[in-house]
Amino acid sequence: MTSQSQGIQQLLQAEKRAKDKLEEAKKRKGKRLKQAKEEATAEIDHYRLQREKEFRNKETNVMGSQGNFSAKIEEQTTEAIQNLTSSYHRNMESMMKKLLSTICDISPEIHPNFRPEV
Repeated sequence: MTSQSQGIQQLLQAEKRAKDKLEEAKKRKGKRLKQAKEEATAEIDHYRLQREKEFRNKETNVMGSQGNFSAKIEEQTTEAIQNLTSSYHRNMESMMKKLLSTICDISPEIHPNFRPEV
């Protein structure tokens, strides 16, 4: 009977060791899945950054720099304002004289279509 009891004990111990190994294998599998997920996420992020960088490079090559356009427009606007201001200062006095002479110097004349009644 002791040999049966001893055999049962051995079977129980073997079963316990098998359960422990199974639990440890499950833990290792869980860790490996988590690690694989983290590696995949890192790889996806790296790929996404690389593609965004390529897109920005292509965009700047095709579209040009937006800063250059706005700087050119600003420069042209400033130049046009300066031209208008200088033209105004050059021509202001002569135009005022023309306007005043047209308004103040009146020479009365009879209209060419006027027909005096006889």
